[in-house]
Amino acid sequence: MYKFLLALGAISIALGATPDNATLRQMAKDNGLQALPKSQAQIQALIEQIAPDAKSNKTTPAKIELGKMLYFDPRLSKSNLISCNTCHNLGLGGADLVPAAIGHKWQANPQHLNSPTVYNSVFNEIQFWDGRAAHLAEQAQGPIENPVEMAASKDLIVERISSIPAYVEAFKKAYGANTKITFELIASTIGVYERTLITPAPFDDFLNGDDKALSKEQKEGLAMFLDKGCATCHSGINLGGSMQPFAVIKDYQFASLGGFKGNQDGLVKAPTLRNVVQTAPYFHNGAFWELTDAIKEMGSIQLGIDIDDTEASKIAKFLESLTGRKPKVEYPMLPDSTAKTPKPAFE
Repeated sequence: MYKFLLALGAISIALGATPDNATLRQMAKDNGLQALPKSQAQIQALIEQIAPDAKSNKTTPAKIELGKMLYFDPRLSKSNLISCNTCHNLGLGGADLVPAAIGHKWQANPQHLNSPTVYNSVFNEIQFWDGRAAHLAEQAQGPIENPVEMAASKDLIVERISSIPAYVEAFKKAYGANTKITFELIASTIGVYERTLITPAPFDDFLNGDDKALSKEQKEGLAMFLDKGCATCHSGINLGGSMQPFAVIKDYQFASLGGFKGNQDGLVKAPTLRNVVQTAPYFHNGAFWELTDAIKEMGSIQLGIDIDDTEASKIAKFLESLTGRKPKVEYPMLPDSTAKTPKPAFE
């Protein structure tokens, strides 16, 4: 029966009509799109199930609060100026809204790489544009040590955090009285906090059965998104987050900007489309500022099709339904440094 309905849906799209709600919902699921569960408890259970580091470092309120403090603390950088939130700003869609990430000494990323959103990043199959980190705890280590990002060393960060009594007590509260503060534990705790940055959206409500969650225009856009083949790479819970071939049909017109080639197999992480309306500029090197232009470019280089302005606008209208409900974030009051806390350096 569903195959018959899906066939009708495909015919409807070809004729310019939008399939009915049940057919469209099933088409989305059959194309690999998945909804976030309805309840927060179900979402947390899913995270514990799929996050590679969740079993070794269980989520608890104490770890979440400590992780949030570390996430916002610029003392995790050599200069005391850059925090995780600098490039992954929770008030700006979890990104920084500049083409290339800016780090230590105002340096742009040498490959002109754009900062991806941190929201929902726990659902990515892999982390970083080249997929070199398996999970958030591993990913959090990279920017801290990178000389053009936060530019700190493992030893410096451990010394800084260990010199602050309130942090020492917070680690004991979160992990036990005999806990040794290590660089890896600091990064893992940041990852625990990042697991909480989930944004259920109207799209999830629609897939979960609410026919009124999407507007008529958004449903038309979803049908077109599926019909054009966008879900080939942008599927799963995150509508992205897996390693994919890039520029399959044609060369990417801005490939020389930064010269990024992907991983050793030429694969690039397909970014999540959740909150994509809020996270311009687009692509790994931030070359496109208009979402509709990015959609047309993807059609050309990935699918070998021409997506016109009207079609791109319809798909963009659907993507608006992926703008999620953000968790409430209160900026933490960070503990005071002491005389033993290493001073910032700017060289």
